[in-house]
Amino acid sequence: MASRGVVGIFLLSALPLLCLELRRGIPDLGIKDLILLCGRIFLLLALLTLIISVTTSWVNSFKPSQVYLKEEEEKNEKRQKLVRKKQQEAQGEKVSRYIENVLKPSQEMKLKKLEERFYQMTGETWKLSNGHKLGILDLPEEPPETAEEVVTVALRCPSGRVLRRRFFKSCSSQVLYDWMMKMGYRTSLYSLSTSFPRRPLEVEGGCSLQDIGITVDTVLNVEEKEQSS
Repeated sequence: MASRGVVGIFLLSALPLLCLELRRGIPDLGIKDLILLCGRIFLLLALLTLIISVTTSWVNSFKPSQVYLKEEEEKNEKRQKLVRKKQQEAQGEKVSRYIENVLKPSQEMKLKKLEERFYQMTGETWKLSNGHKLGILDLPEEPPETAEEVVTVALRCPSGRVLRRRFFKSCSSQVLYDWMMKMGYRTSLYSLSTSFPRRPLEVEGGCSLQDIGITVDTVLNVEEKEQSS
């Protein structure tokens, strides 16, 4: 359409010149010369039409390329957004797994250790698994220093603190673990051992302190048990 319009404009602009030339040269022009002149004019118009058509086609050929490039850019942008979204989702899943599998158990373990330390400092026995208090253990009344058949037992704690208390030799050997529990050291986490020779203290039901060999003043170590993985 554009090439036809240009040809039409050119033809309209060329008509006055053609008429002027014809008026000037009519007396001298023959039929043959007139035909040649018209042929040249039409040839020129055909050549111009061809040039305009080729130029227009060449210019229009760039438009689909631009449209194609724009479409490709939009597709690439969509793909990039999709990739970023998937990466963010994957990163979010990794963070969630890390919190669930690593951070949360670690925090729970730290909290449990803090609770145990608190219970040790308060000197009360608690059931740490679900937070219910079991109560304060009752120990037999401590005998006076002048009483007979009495031994002094010292507990050397992991913190370095040493606790001392007197017991009758006839007291049940279980009283030693009750005392340890009262000081905040649970029997599921800690055990008692003799100082020299170093060996675990074996406490049997119904046995007194004298029965398990504690007949003189004794130092016992409070040791943390090895936790199975």
